[in-house]
Amino acid sequence: MSRPPQAAVSLAQLAGNPHPVWARLRRYGEVVRVPELGGWVTLTRAAATRVMRDARTFTVDDPRFSTGRIVGPSMLSTDGAAHAAHRRPWTEVFKPAPVRDRFTGPVRDEVARLLDRLAAAPAPDLRTGLAAPLATAAMGAALGLDRLDVGQVLDWYRAMVAGVDTVSRGGDPPAAALRAVDAIRDHVEATLRRPAGDTVLAAAAAGGAGARLLAADVAILLFGGVDTAESMTAIAAHHLLTHPDALAEVRADPALLPGAIQESLRLEPAASRVDRYATADAEVGGTRIRAGDLVVVSLSAAGRDPGVFADPDRYDIHRHNAADHLAFAVGPHYCLGVHLTTLQTTLALGMLIDRFPGIHAVGPLPPVTGFVFRKPVSVPVTLGS
Repeated sequence: MSRPPQAAVSLAQLAGNPHPVWARLRRYGEVVRVPELGGWVTLTRAAATRVMRDARTFTVDDPRFSTGRIVGPSMLSTDGAAHAAHRRPWTEVFKPAPVRDRFTGPVRDEVARLLDRLAAAPAPDLRTGLAAPLATAAMGAALGLDRLDVGQVLDWYRAMVAGVDTVSRGGDPPAAALRAVDAIRDHVEATLRRPAGDTVLAAAAAGGAGARLLAADVAILLFGGVDTAESMTAIAAHHLLTHPDALAEVRADPALLPGAIQESLRLEPAASRVDRYATADAEVGGTRIRAGDLVVVSLSAAGRDPGVFADPDRYDIHRHNAADHLAFAVGPHYCLGVHLTTLQTTLALGMLIDRFPGIHAVGPLPPVTGFVFRKPVSVPVTLGS
């Protein structure tokens, strides 16, 4: 497909509000080449699904893959047998029942503690005062990192997020991100030398996986788990607070909260894209892709595909198919932590609204932004009574 003049976009546009860009480019096809990104971008749910399900033709196992350049081989940057080896130790412990049984009580307790702190804060912020510390504490405890200061875990996570963002923009891996990965590996190896505790890391190690293999995936789980959960909670709160009628409905009927969270994920997935590299010539959505080409799978464009979601830019907590979003990807690399992150967001927002029924935003909230990883910089609120 030749490049239409309208396909010229800036990285600043994509970091700010990419949704009008994807809507404009979708007129030219399901897959459009965007030179500013160095490859093709999928713009429909069908095209995104096609690419993510076919790991043989569209792989993550490429030296250009951003996360692989930061962490090295892991469950996120390998396919086939290597991917299975990385993922296998974690599969059982992140299934719905083990997550519910292991984490419901601790997450509920942590949310209650954080709400106490918010109540005493002079300027409550739901991102920094609830979403971020909850995600960091939950994942740190799950992975056996709870002996560390939460601030240290958060620093590691932020360094890795910044590193992946830098590489995705064409830069080299920052030294701070590489140091964070080395520190996580050292801590995991030290943790595994201690008597096993009741953590998913200990459960994964019990399956016989070596410390080095597990350490790479702990970095990925920390990076993905904290970012996804923090963003999911902050963005869902943002959507409810900027739609007071929807917030009032959820307050009156808490059974509507899961649907509100799914609709938030559809509109603004925490990770806006995942990258794949063509291993052979292929056709997707009528577009010919050559071996070696980068394919940017736009999860944000898939969630606003008008062929799947009616009136796609509207926030509708009653949308019957909101859960058909691709915020957690699909195929072999479907997010392992989906049940843990969903548990955190559901408990955090449910308990927040129940305790502070008069909660409302302080002025116009900062928008959701981010080139790859999207979230509002803050969610300032007045808690009310």
